[in-house]
Amino acid sequence: MDASIVTGIFGAYTPIAPMIIMIIGALIMPALYFGFKKKAPVTAVQMIIILISLALNMILLGTGYEATYANLFTYDAFSGLLILLFQIVVGIVAFVSYSSIETTTLHFGAYSSLLLIAAAGMMFVGAADDLISIFVGVETVSISSYALVAMKRNDPRAAEAAVKYVIIGGLSTALTIYGISMLYGVTGTVELSELGVALAASGYSWAFIIALITMMAGYGFKVAMVPFHMWAPDVYEGASTPVSIMLATGSKKMGLAVFFKIFLVMLVTANVVGGLGIVEVQYLFAIVAALSMTIGNVVAISQTNIKRMLAYSSIAQAGYILIAMAVMSQYALSAGLFHMFTHVFMKGGAFLVVGALICAGLGEKITDYNGLAKRAPLVAFAMLLFLFSLAGVPPLAGFTSKFFLFSSAIYSEDGVMTQWIWLAFVAILNSAISLYYYVRIIKAMYIEKPAAGADSKLKIPKTFAIAIAVCVVFVIVLGLYPGIIMDYCAQGAAALFGLI
Repeated sequence: MDASIVTGIFGAYTPIAPMIIMIIGALIMPALYFGFKKKAPVTAVQMIIILISLALNMILLGTGYEATYANLFTYDAFSGLLILLFQIVVGIVAFVSYSSIETTTLHFGAYSSLLLIAAAGMMFVGAADDLISIFVGVETVSISSYALVAMKRNDPRAAEAAVKYVIIGGLSTALTIYGISMLYGVTGTVELSELGVALAASGYSWAFIIALITMMAGYGFKVAMVPFHMWAPDVYEGASTPVSIMLATGSKKMGLAVFFKIFLVMLVTANVVGGLGIVEVQYLFAIVAALSMTIGNVVAISQTNIKRMLAYSSIAQAGYILIAMAVMSQYALSAGLFHMFTHVFMKGGAFLVVGALICAGLGEKITDYNGLAKRAPLVAFAMLLFLFSLAGVPPLAGFTSKFFLFSSAIYSEDGVMTQWIWLAFVAILNSAISLYYYVRIIKAMYIEKPAAGADSKLKIPKTFAIAIAVCVVFVIVLGLYPGIIMDYCAQGAAALFGLI
């Protein structure tokens, strides 16, 4: 289908057409639930809204459409790819929220509206052209997320998690806006395409160093990278599982996209245009990546709650993707984007299994999974695949994306060994460490015996079963045929590096 059909409908608004559809859907969700008082019609309309937005994006992405709206947002291969990722995330979350016992019935209209608002915010961040647009998009997602975490009624853990999330989120917002103001003072611009040129002209200064550290800290909270990761385990545990999926696979990827759009473009441009050395900043990102991998994996070993374990695992996965920020090459960026996609399906799939089993009456302790292979064999097998993929076991998607990512730290694009071999070694070692605590769950499912009286078959909600099956398919297919997504990731990386 030609993009002219979309441009004929939306005109100058075509670059933000997928977001417009999401916003329209968010506005009608509360009224729709007020009229029907049931989850089913709200979910049906919500899924139609998401599919329409997805279809528009696929048409634009597939036809190579590029355009800018009001010098604020640009649709190109990079932003279209990120928008696709966020649409997949919100589609999975909305679909399973219908049958999740953790999502409130009383405020389901508001819940559905907040999901679409959060998705629109992520999509706007993916297309944003300046620091202010990025900041507004990130805060839109953050405020929606605070409310979504608190909407798990009758659970004191959710209230506690929401309070912690708001306090730490407010601190991250303060640090971010301070950093943006300092960066503007140094460069005199908020345009992403101009930051690097201005930095090359001004050179490093104490003001820039303060801006870099405060913005890294502010957006580091969104990514849950070490040492700004403290909120993630409590929030993932306290929130309903669908919301945990959105935070782990959507909000975190938005934060990583911000790192790519601001720091990577700015620093590489400053190096290319003015010969400004960036090795020191690269080492800063490399150290943060190594710490995130190591602390995330090591602390995950001692966890007994599976949602907290997956939270620490998610911190480690963020560390892997941050390798792209240390290497700062086009190939590393494309590998990082590919790992972001595979992470959606393997980490999202693992959380889907957890949510499905909660709906079936199972607890969140790892010991609650004892004998799961007998009570729900297909679900147990799916969880095995997700965990092995997260650990990087071939031929699953996690292995393929880690292979691309780690190899980008070993060899440059022209085949020469880089100075980041040590970082690749740390990443490989951490993948081996992660296998230990993933195998603990597999051991519980396949070797341990269920508790006395807990040997009946578990009934899994159909929406969860379908979503889990979809994630299993992608975990296998992307491992065997990575070109399905990797080619688009390469195009997206080329589009972002085109700003340099």
